[in-house]
Amino acid sequence: MQYNHSEVESTWQKLWEEHKSYKTSKDENKEKFYCLEMFPYPSGKIHMGHVRNYAIGDVVSRYKTMKGFNVIHPMGWDAFGLPAENAAIKNKIHPAKWTYSNIKFMKEQLKKLGLSYDWDREIATCDPEYYKWEQLVFIKMFEKGLVYNKTSNVNWCEDCNTVLANEQVEDGKCWRCGNDVEIKELDGWFFKISEYADELLDYTYKMDGWPEKVLTMQRNWIGKSHGAIIRFPLQELDEPIEVFTTRPDTLYGANFMLIAPEHPLTRQLIAGTEKEEEGIKFINSILKEEKISRMAEDKEKKGFFTGKYVTNPMTNKQIPIYIANYVLMDYGTGAIMAVPAHDQRDFDFAKEYNLPITVVIQPEGKELNGETMEEAYAGDGYLVNSEEFNGLDVETAKEKITEYLNENNLGEKTVNYRLKDWGISRQRYWGAPIPVVHCDKCGVVPVKEEDLPVKLPLDVEFTGIGNPLESAEEFVNTECPRCSAPAKRETDTMDTFVESSWYFLRYCSPQCETAPFNKDEANYWMPVDQYIGGVEHAIMHLLYARFYTKILRDLGFVNVDEPFQNLLTQGMVCKETYKCPIHGWLFPEEVEKDKCVICDSDVEIGRVEKMSKSKKNVVDPDNLIKEYGADTARLFSLFAAPPDRDLEWNQQGVEGCYRFINRVFRLVTNNSGLNIENANPDKKESELSKDLEYNLHSTIKKVTNDIEKFHLNTAVAACMELTNFLYQTEKKLKTDNEKILYLQSLETLLKMLTPFVPHICEELWEKLDNKTFVSNQDWPSFDESKTVKDTTTIVVQINGKVRANLELPVGAQKEEALNSAKADSKVQKHLEGKNLVKEIYVPDKLVSLVVK
Repeated sequence: MQYNHSEVESTWQKLWEEHKSYKTSKDENKEKFYCLEMFPYPSGKIHMGHVRNYAIGDVVSRYKTMKGFNVIHPMGWDAFGLPAENAAIKNKIHPAKWTYSNIKFMKEQLKKLGLSYDWDREIATCDPEYYKWEQLVFIKMFEKGLVYNKTSNVNWCEDCNTVLANEQVEDGKCWRCGNDVEIKELDGWFFKISEYADELLDYTYKMDGWPEKVLTMQRNWIGKSHGAIIRFPLQELDEPIEVFTTRPDTLYGANFMLIAPEHPLTRQLIAGTEKEEEGIKFINSILKEEKISRMAEDKEKKGFFTGKYVTNPMTNKQIPIYIANYVLMDYGTGAIMAVPAHDQRDFDFAKEYNLPITVVIQPEGKELNGETMEEAYAGDGYLVNSEEFNGLDVETAKEKITEYLNENNLGEKTVNYRLKDWGISRQRYWGAPIPVVHCDKCGVVPVKEEDLPVKLPLDVEFTGIGNPLESAEEFVNTECPRCSAPAKRETDTMDTFVESSWYFLRYCSPQCETAPFNKDEANYWMPVDQYIGGVEHAIMHLLYARFYTKILRDLGFVNVDEPFQNLLTQGMVCKETYKCPIHGWLFPEEVEKDKCVICDSDVEIGRVEKMSKSKKNVVDPDNLIKEYGADTARLFSLFAAPPDRDLEWNQQGVEGCYRFINRVFRLVTNNSGLNIENANPDKKESELSKDLEYNLHSTIKKVTNDIEKFHLNTAVAACMELTNFLYQTEKKLKTDNEKILYLQSLETLLKMLTPFVPHICEELWEKLDNKTFVSNQDWPSFDESKTVKDTTTIVVQINGKVRANLELPVGAQKEEALNSAKADSKVQKHLEGKNLVKEIYVPDKLVSLVVK
């Protein structure tokens, strides 16, 4: 029989849906398991990264269900955000219409993959019944002082009269009109994530189910460090400039000050001077760069002298103030005391701008000189050129100098965090409205809870210029919830990371109408037992979700401390790129025999890299499913590489997976008529029945252990080996016992493959005359005693070359092994006429003979 994947897959998908096979509910009598993949943005089409991510989660979900857990496996849509606005501008379509049409299309694509989602729990974050609840949480946070408004820097395009996200700034220019982008100060709303910095940090040492690399990234991002705040007097201002440093011991070597372009004082220092125009240009040029690139060690150090000076509080010397590209507001105070002798970046800056270098730490047995140093010295030693503190070791000097600063009101000991409060304001349309109004009498007033949700108006004029909410009079003009006077609504919308910071909780009770979610349901299902998604979300999404969960806990909505018990960060799907000298990047289907199918030019085959639309090195899952089937698409994405490693696309690998599925189909179909109705198990075991039991139980053990460890590729490989064994054995069956074991092996193979390739397994399970879904069967168990063979294969080498393989009892003694080796006809041919000079036996593995 020919395997028709299209017919088989559509049939079983329809049956699963009709029987609501994956619908789940709270059951206190069963142990729960919450499996979740990061939900997608409804961009219009799924890609191979989605296929891999969701296939991994589906294996876990199906496996845990068969293991007897009460599994929740939901899906929804991260539906707000900038791409919908871009599409609206480009295609002249409303973001809501574009988003919901994409959701409908992508949902059908996901269903074609046969994923075990409980679609009754589906959510879309752009639904007012969803964002209503984050508006409620905003209000409760506002009441507790965990939300505030302040001025910050944003990208601004004057021509388009709009704020731009970083993604919309290309080489310092607006993505749409091409004009220069400037940095502008605007008011915005912030969540006080900094108040949870210590708890967020402390819990990273309790999260054993997370990859250490992710925990390290979060610890570094939180960036807790002990040091001192030091005040540097500035003649032009009543207030000094404060710096944070972990090295107060080097204060005597601070020869200049560097401030971040984002620092509130930057523009003030140059205002009204001859340096203002040039300084503003410098500031704007730096602020267009990515922060990560500015921090790179090998980044060229750029500075601009403000013309102003501060006083070093220990030396009383006037030191110049520079604006520097590598100083950020994200750490400390946004100003640093530059000690070039003992910090490499400051050293490079000093060399670039010919600034003095003063050594204040001398290492043991070596004398440093600032004029001859070739690099900064950051090690231990003792203080020099530091007046009364000379001779102190580094650690003692830190304490003594900090005490002096505190006693003289020049500074104090402190703890600093790199983590800054979360700016959630977006001056964009397609997002959740921030639920406050601005009243001339009462100031900022939150909307009354009973008036939620503040709905995003859908009847606004959408031109792409500015924020349409600002000109939506019916939305903006309202009355104050406190005094009923005329007032204005907030027109900023929330960062979409807010929606993705609690969606996993809404899944627990998505129809709840009285709260963000039912507390009992959330306390039953949470935390998520297995979360799966890309490592690129290690900082923002995962950190924000942790913070927001703690907020919800403290507001009394849920009892858990952390949202995700275990985290798997899957690798990317990669493929080589193709480039035509005339037509540029090409899709794989536009290349035949290394030629462009459009113009027949030679195609440049580039390196293997992450699949991306921009470079067209993508494979359309729809085409893959149409040609090979969803089971093949799933199997390849699971078998080609371990889940946490990058997967390199390989067409031969796809075809190999398709062939394997067809082999399983033929194997089971050919043996589906195996008649054991009147069979009686034999009392005496044959060698074949022993082999069947060994291969069956050892494979169950291997696959079970591998799935538990996320070694999904080797679990598939073990199923392939069992399939090969069953093919080799099917013609050898003689006794009833052998036939019974063989049929059990076929059924068990289907059970083990079900999480990976569910459609073909359901089809073949039915062919074996079973009346229920194979996915509802219990996961097979194994007998440990049957995973060990009575015999083992021993290799026989003569002068290092393999000459024979012996099948001997496990634990055979040396004499027995050597005698069996010498008696083997293949070995005897190589021993004739030779002198045997050495005999070596490695138990259960090797006989090595040396002859002359």
